[in-house]
Amino acid sequence: MERIMGLDVGDKTIGVAISDPLLLTAQGLKTIRRESYKKDMKQIEDIIREYNITKIVVGFPKNMNNTVGPQGEKVLEFVDKLKKRVNIEIILEDERLTTVAAERILIEGDMGRKNRKKVIDKVAATYILQTYLDKRRR
Repeated sequence: MERIMGLDVGDKTIGVAISDPLLLTAQGLKTIRRESYKKDMKQIEDIIREYNITKIVVGFPKNMNNTVGPQGEKVLEFVDKLKKRVNIEIILEDERLTTVAAERILIEGDMGRKNRKKVIDKVAATYILQTYLDKRRR
């Protein structure tokens, strides 16, 4: 059974989501607290092995005018380092407004601000992965 992993890469955390084995739905897995590239990569590699991940979808933050800003550059740098460590296809998925959408979902679910901060990256990763899975089926 293969699965796809979704990542929402931030400066302090990495939200992680994985697909179900049928590649239909995305579920939030965890939020990695960033410490060092080495530790971040190790945690991602562990998830790849544990869940038999065959593809990674990384949220790619672009500016509204479709240009790549400083955060987008950081994600590209992260993806380059990840490609050197794992031999898996990595896809960049436009993530404009995903954090906004994730925040809205959590607010509508009546989650308090403090709790939202703990799960927002995992929910954003889920949203990024679900967007990719839905596009794939069309």
